[in-house]
Amino acid sequence: MRSYDLTPFYRSTVGFDRLFNLLDQASSDGSPGYPPYNIERTGENTYRITVAVSGFAKDELSIVAKENTLTIKGEKVANENSKSEVLYRGIAARAFERAFQLADFVQVKDASLENGLLHVDLVREIPEAKKPRQIAINTSAPKAQVIENSAAQAAA
Repeated sequence: MRSYDLTPFYRSTVGFDRLFNLLDQASSDGSPGYPPYNIERTGENTYRITVAVSGFAKDELSIVAKENTLTIKGEKVANENSKSEVLYRGIAARAFERAFQLADFVQVKDASLENGLLHVDLVREIPEAKKPRQIAINTSAPKAQVIENSAAQAAA
């Protein structure tokens, strides 16, 4: 595993602390690949996170959106009432927690569970005050008009 020292960048930046903290967290995070997931762009400002959670029931999953972090947790409840004895356990029944860093103004719109896939739909809604706006460029040429007026007066 590679290790990057981002200290020189901290000294020369203002306002980018969150970006570098996310980079530090991503490089030091030893999160396993379970459960697998996809992130799709479904429209200009809409996204979908799909997590493979086969074997988990709806009430064994939880989705929490706090600030810019979306956390999906799954806790498998042990079935001790079963009368059968498992000879070989090849299907994983372990608990998991997967966190996603969301960009600014991204909100969770909907979540659904079908065929062992958990779909979390996201939408990016930028407030009107934060949207880019066109700035008109004014030109000022009062000196040019003064020169023309003084030339016109001299000719008269």
